[in-house]
Amino acid sequence: MKTRRLGNLTVSALGLGCMGMSEFYGAGDEGEAIATIHRALELGINFLDTADMYGPFTNEQLVGRAIAGRRDKVVLATKFGNERNPDGSWIGINGSPDYVRRACDASLERLGVDYIDLYYQHRVDLDTPIEETVGAMKELVDAGKVRQLGLSEAAPDTIRRAHAVHPITALQTEYSLWSRDPEDDLLPTVRELGIGFVAYSPLGRGFLSGQIKSLDDLEPADFRRRGPRFQDENFRRNLGLVASVEELAAEKGVTPSQLSLAWVLAQGDDIVPIPGTKRVRYVEENAAAADLVLGPDDLHRLGVAFPKGVAAGDRYPDMSTVNR
Repeated sequence: MKTRRLGNLTVSALGLGCMGMSEFYGAGDEGEAIATIHRALELGINFLDTADMYGPFTNEQLVGRAIAGRRDKVVLATKFGNERNPDGSWIGINGSPDYVRRACDASLERLGVDYIDLYYQHRVDLDTPIEETVGAMKELVDAGKVRQLGLSEAAPDTIRRAHAVHPITALQTEYSLWSRDPEDDLLPTVRELGIGFVAYSPLGRGFLSGQIKSLDDLEPADFRRRGPRFQDENFRRNLGLVASVEELAAEKGVTPSQLSLAWVLAQGDDIVPIPGTKRVRYVEENAAAADLVLGPDDLHRLGVAFPKGVAAGDRYPDMSTVNR
């Protein structure tokens, strides 16, 4: 597995999103999830992504069990900021300094580790100045609890203000063939500042895999059923986009997922996609994408098929918490 740089952090060129192992994408299987993490590490994927809100709280515990005895092989990223109750109910976005400190200590305990390699603010709290939030995060670095700092779904001005308080290593934002908005302002901003870019949902929440042909392909509890891009006419229009990926993938003898991940990887050496999966066979399939090289014609065809803004529907039912 090749490696890439995110600011001052070296990670595998492809990461592993662990969220779906515990919540949001239907029922989970802890044994299979842990086997998936172990297989990822065997394949050289060392960049694991979790958050306290996933589960809530149980995903960090699962990841902690999976990496026990393997800490030296892992670049561990987790997040705070989306505050939830143990029953899963939503409290709100919290970036207050006291909460930052409490959330970090709780994550360290659940993960069973002494430090976090990359600690993100999951969403920006508009009621707390970013300088105060990052100031508290900097204290965690000074205390040795955190190695590097990150932001998720932050706007360019917020990134600049945060970076002035303490160097930001990575910005995590949704980026894929059907979510190309970061190309307008975010990617130029982080590149100017020397900040790496972590692309979550690089497979469009699985849509670009070509395996979702109707909502019946999703479990009843799957949160994607509520997503605007999976609704009615939006769904039908987006299926037509996926057909373009399937066609080119078939020509190249690869899967649509591999082609979609290779496209993200081709957008810059400072970009690291973190496709999520909870199954061994899919982490093996995704890992192979790191060796897939797309030529100029491949990239042109995909760019024509997926210009910015082509996907029908917003990324979330409520877009008010992103790009803040």
